Amino acid sequence: MRRFPIPNLQFLLPFSIFSVLLVGVLYPNLFTVVGSVFPEGTFSLETYVRFFSTPSSLEALRNSLVISISTVVCSALIGVPLAFVFHRYDFTGRRVLRAIASAPVLLPPLVGVLAIYVFLYGESGTVSRLIQYLLGLDEPWPQLNGMPAVVFIHAYSMYVYFFLFTGAGLQRLDYAVEEAAQSLGASRIMTLRRAVLPMLAPVLIGAALITFMSSMASFSAPYIVGIRVLSAEIYISKLNGNVPMALVETVVLACASLAMLVMLRWYEGHSRYSSIGKGVATPRVPIASPLARLGAGVTGTAVVLFLLLPHLMVIVMSFVRDGSWTTELLPPVYTAENYFRLFSDAQFYEPIVNSLWMAAAATAANLVWGLIATFWLRKRRGFNRRFADALIILPWALPGTVVAIAMLESFSTLLAGTIALLPMVYFVRNVPLVYRAIDASFSQMDPSVEEASETLGAGTLYTIRRVILPLVLPGALAGSLLAFIAAFGDFVISIVVFTYLNRPISIEILSQLRAFNYGTAAAYSVLLILVIAIALGLGERIRTTGDSTLVP
Repeated sequence: MRRFPIPNLQFLLPFSIFSVLLVGVLYPNLFTVVGSVFPEGTFSLETYVRFFSTPSSLEALRNSLVISISTVVCSALIGVPLAFVFHRYDFTGRRVLRAIASAPVLLPPLVGVLAIYVFLYGESGTVSRLIQYLLGLDEPWPQLNGMPAVVFIHAYSMYVYFFLFTGAGLQRLDYAVEEAAQSLGASRIMTLRRAVLPMLAPVLIGAALITFMSSMASFSAPYIVGIRVLSAEIYISKLNGNVPMALVETVVLACASLAMLVMLRWYEGHSRYSSIGKGVATPRVPIASPLARLGAGVTGTAVVLFLLLPHLMVIVMSFVRDGSWTTELLPPVYTAENYFRLFSDAQFYEPIVNSLWMAAAATAANLVWGLIATFWLRKRRGFNRRFADALIILPWALPGTVVAIAMLESFSTLLAGTIALLPMVYFVRNVPLVYRAIDASFSQMDPSVEEASETLGAGTLYTIRRVILPLVLPGALAGSLLAFIAAFGDFVISIVVFTYLNRPISIEILSQLRAFNYGTAAAYSVLLILVIAIALGLGERIRTTGDSTLVP
């Protein structure tokens, strides 16, 4: 087979990789840090002094930390026991309930706030008013508000991290460790505390880290509920034209998030446990008692109802005529015109088109760049690899507000106010997601396959096109679908960067919510949920198909 030379490939690949990392990741963050200490072109810490001496700023920092820590604790208290129940016990409907336990994943953050805080458990929520009527109370109950409302919303949507991580860890756990502990006289509680949980420490720390970072980055719940947190304060400072304070708040939020990242990574490095067993699977205990089965059925029904109620309520509200629901228990007027209007009126379908093209463009760029970067970096060692890895993970380690402000301010003279900046920020934000998915696919590929192709005389391009791409593309597409979901339903970045010409669905939902057009806002939300569900289904299909075709 004839070889075709590829001129300057050894230069073009690293240039394209590091150009994106330096311009899209390193430069905006350095610009933010430098801008926070050089507000007027000269060195000054006055804005930092003002931040740490202003009660409202300290309140925002304190609220962010308290809410994030509380979210981690509440999510762990829900997700970890739930994972143990599904892993250790066998009962009717276990697989269905386990799938439903991941239902909060389908709710974008803004939609979750809309369903839980506005439609269900807020002052005028259906559940709150139903409890009021049933118990004869003077006021609706519960009236979710303030910090408890934010923690409740976060715990509902983020316990899934602990549930999924703990479930995966329990599947890999060797039951022989527990048998050995019990044979030595340890009680079940002692076995759990001294044998099982230490073995699960890595997955628990990983879940805690993701939950904490997600909560610190959360914007939708604090903004809608009206709680002062750093992510919202950054947006408000920018909106008021106080750019120096916005930059300082951005740096403080980034430092708080990275400090937790470093601390948990340090703890994980000093708390490693490994199993030397034979990989014995944990036997599931069937529930034999009729009373226990009845209790499990009642509890399972209640859990399913609680988890699916926000989704069902959003669907119901999507058929409500705008402005018709005020203080009634349920909306009095229903109509399908909300959906017809979304696709027949340019004012309403324009945000849908905007979200589709921006998410698609950003995801396509993520896929192409991720393939190039992974192909070049996978065989590299030393400083180049470590430097690239650090920059790649940075957009995901930082809150979305931080990434958005950094990009907006650093490119303010070039791209601010244009429709190109928002998809560009989507791209930078989701670089780690796609890159990690592609890297995982490469790690599963047997190197001998590529070596065999080259030994048989295949050129580099032919080997990439006919050997490497078919093996890594399923994982790459699955990761790209996750990036598409993140961009399509994004609210945190969008509210900072969007212009009227490229306003996405999430911004239009907020606009309709402010106008009390609950039906239209819910119709947009249902569309988001459907797109996310379809994308997740496609991603799982692609992933399982790809796993079956990988060469061992």
